[in-house]
Amino acid sequence: MTGQVAIYDTTLRDGTQREGISLSVADKLKVTRLLDELGVAYIEGGWPGSNPKDAAYFEAVRDIPLKHAKIAAFGSTCRKNSAPETDENIKALVDAQTPVVTVVGKTSMLHVTEVLQTTPEENLRMIRESVAYLKSLGKEVIYDAEHFFDGLKLDLEYAMDTLRAAFDGGADVIVLCDTNGGSLPWEVAQYVRAAYEAFPTAQFGIHTHNDGELAVANSLAAVQAGAIQVQGTVNGYGERCGNANLCSIIPDLELKMGYSCVPTGALRTLAHLSRTVAEICNLAPDNHLAYVGRSAFAHKGGIHVAAIRRNVDSYQHIDPALVGNEMRVLVSDLSGRGNLLSKAEEFKLDINDAAASRVLDEIKQLENVGYVFEGAEASVAIRLHRHSSSYQPLFTLIDFTVIVEERRGRGSLSEAMVKIDIGGDVVHTAAEGNGPVNALDLALRKALIPVYPEVRDFQLADYKVRILDGMNGTGAVTRVLIDTQNHQHRWSTVGAGTNIIQASWLALLDSVEYGVLMARQRQTSRVSEG
Repeated sequence: MTGQVAIYDTTLRDGTQREGISLSVADKLKVTRLLDELGVAYIEGGWPGSNPKDAAYFEAVRDIPLKHAKIAAFGSTCRKNSAPETDENIKALVDAQTPVVTVVGKTSMLHVTEVLQTTPEENLRMIRESVAYLKSLGKEVIYDAEHFFDGLKLDLEYAMDTLRAAFDGGADVIVLCDTNGGSLPWEVAQYVRAAYEAFPTAQFGIHTHNDGELAVANSLAAVQAGAIQVQGTVNGYGERCGNANLCSIIPDLELKMGYSCVPTGALRTLAHLSRTVAEICNLAPDNHLAYVGRSAFAHKGGIHVAAIRRNVDSYQHIDPALVGNEMRVLVSDLSGRGNLLSKAEEFKLDINDAAASRVLDEIKQLENVGYVFEGAEASVAIRLHRHSSSYQPLFTLIDFTVIVEERRGRGSLSEAMVKIDIGGDVVHTAAEGNGPVNALDLALRKALIPVYPEVRDFQLADYKVRILDGMNGTGAVTRVLIDTQNHQHRWSTVGAGTNIIQASWLALLDSVEYGVLMARQRQTSRVSEG
């Protein structure tokens, strides 16, 4: 190992400044537990002097037994012309009763004169005395040098004077902040080294924003230049373009640069942490995040899949299991035969090369007319199953009819009639629904449940419609994606065509077949294990 880097998470403070994120106290406590399980060194809980919710969090978090993390309260230095002992913001930091306090102060002369509207000398006093007072109370004090990189470019000597004020006050760590997110990695490395040259016994950290899409790179450059603490957020959440993404920084440091950031084995919880925090924040998980995204190790191109079937390292920079993720093979019109063989192995289906080639040809033809199979893997699985040597269809459609009427006194009425062949027996059922697809689904279920009781547990979880060629108006090709779930799993199927009812039927057909197949495979597996 190259050394230890302390991870300081500010999701609960800086991360919540992202547009669209608002966390309750209960939400913040959930995230706290997840971060502690990962093993970060510090969790910044909020700004206790800014709102009642953050104050309530600091009170509630005292009752949570944490294994790894220290809780930090964040706030600014004392105000101009005031003493720390009587300053309301400093008092709120003390009242939070956290072992760590993080104090932010101004580095840039622009902010000193224009924002604080005070003198350079008074700003230095505010920094030095605030840090010293909090240290006198036995606190671990982290000083955030706001706008350090921009301030240094405006007035290098004064920027260094602000660091000296924090150092003289006794700050345990001085964090150099790229607050506007506009610095470049080589600049960050140069100025971190300059800070160490000026204060060789100090300890420096880094806090970057992503306005130039360089927050992760800038954080790594700072560590390489000597920074011993990295501040950031889960998934890079934060104001404007976000903060440095710890879900990338931590594995970069651990797996690529040889630093130790979290306890041994904890890195395997990273993908779970990323996705769970996204859900708590009421945001869709970003599938394309490095390391933790669902697509981070997804392979679509036929040449790529053929290669990873021979050696998984051929198109993967790490083993996805190291960060709690998994490799996936996608199927599309860009696929090769290897994609289908991989999916058959995944679904435990016995498919030979010739059958895989036939399914691949079918998929390419269907994608040409509007299907997309990347988000409908159950439709891929069932096509493979239909080409296996053991395939027996659950049923065969004879015909179906769907009627939609507007009746006086009853409003809109949808009715479906389905006639199917189940093992030589013709079954004819009808059902009314709140729409044509609902009626068709109910009629099909009514016919199948006596023979396939598993269908009773299937629930329609989502139904999406997309118009593919809007220029054709109501005659456009329509793609239907259906998500179905039971007590154990959720699966997606697709249908397409100019008739939305027909497209829905095709997706329903795949959904039912796949669900019964999986239920029976699980039942067989349980019997064999028993």
